[in-house]
Amino acid sequence: MPTDEPAPAPGLRERKKDRTRQQLRACAAQLFAEQGFADTTVAEIAACANVSTRTFFRYFDSKEDLLLPDGIELFSAVEQALAQRPLEEPPLDAVYNALLAAAALFRSTSLTALTHPLDGTEQLIAARLIQVFAEFEERLTRLVLDRLPPETPDADLHAAVVAGAALGTVRAILRTQRGRRAAGTHRPAVLLPQAFEILRQIGHTAP
Repeated sequence: MPTDEPAPAPGLRERKKDRTRQQLRACAAQLFAEQGFADTTVAEIAACANVSTRTFFRYFDSKEDLLLPDGIELFSAVEQALAQRPLEEPPLDAVYNALLAAAALFRSTSLTALTHPLDGTEQLIAARLIQVFAEFEERLTRLVLDRLPPETPDADLHAAVVAGAALGTVRAILRTQRGRRAAGTHRPAVLLPQAFEILRQIGHTAP
């Protein structure tokens, strides 16, 4: 029977979870700046965000994860953008355009940790970043494989090479950004088109 009551707002739970995640990140950034990374505890971050330590670990595996781009948001955005690319588009171009569409997330303040490491944690961050990229590389490989025509020779290898080349290029961008240490001048999103153009040139270089 029709009712005049408004329907519940769609995605309310998701929005609440997103607010909690962002609040934890904001508190961590504030505490890291005030106290330093090493002297800041998970309990302090949770208290600042008015949540329990148990709740903190529902969102992040460790405080080190707060130094990295939000993998859940970033990779989800890439996956969604890739799903919208035309199936006839060459796989590498499709992945590039998906990364470009999600490039706004590369501007996250959490990327500051990649260009200006805190308290000598650069090696730790780099190790965690390698793990995050490795996990996503497997997911991206499966997504590329799903886009390939069934008759593609060595389709699994083809997909793995495309995913590896694309994410290797992104890693190169982040290393370059960190090496230049020019905050705001060479954002990853700005370097992305240049880096993929270099990748394409390498692919067309005669032996």
